[in-house]
Amino acid sequence: MSVNTDVGRIFVQESIRAFESMKQLADRTFAQVEEEQFYLTLDSESNSLEVLIMHMHGNMLSRWTDFLTSDGEKETRERDGEFENKQLSNEELLALWEEGWGVLLGTLRSLTPDDLLKTVYIRGEGNTVVNAIQRQVSHYGYHVGQIVFLGKHWAAITGKR
Repeated sequence: MSVNTDVGRIFVQESIRAFESMKQLADRTFAQVEEEQFYLTLDSESNSLEVLIMHMHGNMLSRWTDFLTSDGEKETRERDGEFENKQLSNEELLALWEEGWGVLLGTLRSLTPDDLLKTVYIRGEGNTVVNAIQRQVSHYGYHVGQIVFLGKHWAAITGKR
């Protein structure tokens, strides 16, 4: 089975566009909050902006590094540590954010239509490249929604909106 070249090219372009749109939405949100608000949570069961950034960074590096050739859940990933408050500076957090997105977008830009039906593995489970991309669109969209919600909440408190 093969993917129509035009459809494959458009799928990759639209996936890149969707991810870039998510990133821009979160970037605008980060610009609205005070540095100390990156570490606040709504309650003991909630994540802070810091934790969401660290989790997305860890996930992006794990999933998108050597995307076509190694399992998307790298042995070097310390997922549990992504959910620990580290009090990284705003500059450190935003550097992690940019690094993760750079790996993701660089990988997507390297894909060809012929890659889309290849099998990639995430936690040992085989997925088509199309499915793996769609999983991450959903996953990152969920977390960007959390980022926007928190950002709006914190900005409203400080009157920065």
